[in-house]
Amino acid sequence: INLARNPVSHGRSKHIEVKFHFLRDVVNKERIKLTYCKTLEQLADLCTKPLAIDKFVNMRSKIGMVSFENLN
Repeated sequence: INLARNPVSHGRSKHIEVKFHFLRDVVNKERIKLTYCKTLEQLADLCTKPLAIDKFVNMRSKIGMVSFENLN
């Protein structure tokens, strides 16, 4: 987020992949807005990581999924 918002190129960002430079360009043109999302609220984790059952159930409900037991 910081690299996308800051138009100044830093020495540490010299070798960043093209997708981040594209992202910075899109943010500067105000086509998208980046906002911070806490680690505990990353809904993509539901599909990409093994989760404890309580966290899984919580995230599952946030995206509108229900268990088979709740279908009957």
